Amino acid sequence: MKILVMGAGAVGAYYGARLQEAGERVIYCARGENLRALQARGLEIKSPRGDLTLRVEATGRPADFAPYDLVLFYVKVYDTDAAAESIKGCIAPGGGVLTVQNGVENEDRLIELLGDGVVLGGNARIGAELVAPGKVVHVSNGYIDFGELDGRETPRAKAYADALRRAGILGEFTPRIRALRWEKLMWNAAFNTVTALTRQSVGAVLEDPDSRALVRALMTEVTKVARAEGAEIPEQRVDQLIHHSEQHLKAVRTSTLQDFERGKRLEYEALAGAVVRAARRHGIAVPASETVYALLKLLDRRDR
Repeated sequence: MKILVMGAGAVGAYYGARLQEAGERVIYCARGENLRALQARGLEIKSPRGDLTLRVEATGRPADFAPYDLVLFYVKVYDTDAAAESIKGCIAPGGGVLTVQNGVENEDRLIELLGDGVVLGGNARIGAELVAPGKVVHVSNGYIDFGELDGRETPRAKAYADALRRAGILGEFTPRIRALRWEKLMWNAAFNTVTALTRQSVGAVLEDPDSRALVRALMTEVTKVARAEGAEIPEQRVDQLIHHSEQHLKAVRTSTLQDFERGKRLEYEALAGAVVRAARRHGIAVPASETVYALLKLLDRRDR
């Protein structure tokens, strides 16, 4: 299978490396210093699951190696339109685009840009950081949950599941990926936002009673909105996510915190913004999410 990693930052590069290690042909799409490092020196992964140093095929133009059986789509949400435009005509017949971006609005936007029947939804469950061009430190998890948006088990989805399983990165192959996307947003809309605003790790946020209470309030608001959107979220899910984070994710520095520290744009629209927009559609009060959304907008404009 030929796979394009569209957005070979920390997360995309890690998944690509595991797929390449398992025998798939992987093309890494990147830009700037990261692209130059991948082309010149390859990819280096430091991971509790085993370190990797790989020679890789990397490009800034997806058309250079097209067509692809699978596009693993992990660009920042604000780059979705430009990235989607660059892969038009690059997908092999019967192939697909698996978005593992943050938020719950990407699938519908990609369908608008690429057409119906091409897009699958997924969750990236991973803690990783691009510590230097071409160098990734993997901290925790490292799995992908995914499925067809209509819940079917298609031949292509089964083939993707097999490839992810061989690579050791398959989480759940599920018919309820849209609900799982909302569950992922519960975590991101709470921890990504609060860690960026406070410049603290997940563990530091949970150790403080007030920020811990804020995380719980944000998760609870997302749960209410998700249910209004048709996602079945179990009552106990908030407690489960907080407990899991306390046990396994305390060292994680979220991608939004990393973006802030590097002076990059923040994905606040895909996180707090998505919650606020859906809440307004359903007339649901989400005061904590509204506050975080307003603060992140101001934070994102600090150098603009």
